[in-house]
Amino acid sequence: MEYRQLGASGLRVPALSFGTGTFGGKGPLFSAWGQSDSAEARRLIDICLDAGVTLFDTADVYSGGASEEILGDAVRGRRDAVLISTKTGLPMGDGPQDWGVSRSRLLAAVDASLKRLQTDHIDLLQLHAFDASTPVEELVGTLDQLITAGKVRYGGVSNYPGWQLMKAQAAAEKLGAARLVAHQVYYSLIGRAYEHDLMPLGADQGIGALVWSPLGWGRLTGKIGRDRPVPEGSRLHETEQFAPPVDNEHLYRVVDALEAVAAETGRSVPQVAINWLLRRPTVASVIIGARNETQLKDNLGAVGWSLTPAQVAALDAASDLLPPYPHTPYRQQEGFARLNPALV
Repeated sequence: MEYRQLGASGLRVPALSFGTGTFGGKGPLFSAWGQSDSAEARRLIDICLDAGVTLFDTADVYSGGASEEILGDAVRGRRDAVLISTKTGLPMGDGPQDWGVSRSRLLAAVDASLKRLQTDHIDLLQLHAFDASTPVEELVGTLDQLITAGKVRYGGVSNYPGWQLMKAQAAAEKLGAARLVAHQVYYSLIGRAYEHDLMPLGADQGIGALVWSPLGWGRLTGKIGRDRPVPEGSRLHETEQFAPPVDNEHLYRVVDALEAVAAETGRSVPQVAINWLLRRPTVASVIIGARNETQLKDNLGAVGWSLTPAQVAALDAASDLLPPYPHTPYRQQEGFARLNPALV
């Protein structure tokens, strides 16, 4: 396993990490993702650790806290061998203190996560979504307070707009508080919007990407393609309403390219899709998920080898889409491109 620095921090994380959204299986979304109990979770974590995967990602909202509870139970007795990443901010209930990242909510949420995880610290705490109701100085100051208290080691965000992430980073700089080092983002061969603003921001500000849903919400598993509709047992039937939309022709074009490269390399389609992500700028770790050992072991095969430049170019071309304004002229007009080739 390759280990990488997380952004501009001193924390080293594995190139592949494991997402525990499949632990617990409570609620309409998470029950469709998976329903791993404590015994199965321990087995999956055993496989991860044997492969050098030491970072495990969860969130308080996953199955209403059950994911954190199962993860905490599964790593009991070997806490020092793992890194735990969790997220908070999305609603855990209907009460006024059950959502957001105000100081009172954040302090209470961290204490609740620590209890469920059976640990005294969280290695990486990420704000799960941008909360417009909380002043940025308040959330940055509270994160710094948690880090100073030793309850949190590093802070980050997830699913943030670029301007709000930069605003938070500037506030941390102004206040002399701990800077954000991670951004958990959706990024895949059929979802490359991360590249337009968030990737350049991450490179400039030392914010590493932790990639979720690297297989495009299950669309890049090799089971879907031209003349191959979504299989009967696919979780997409129940979760597609939550998934980022994608044009079918674009999806098929990417799948065609993935299958061609998979045939050349002798690798699976998911392995090729994940390996492509691992070569992208700012990506610190790709979060893989699995409902069973077979899926996990296949995903773990995404490391230890490299795509050729020609294969990368083929995947780039198949997945490329013209970006939205204001990035469009930098791709279409030589004068704009000359001024800022990084946006091309």
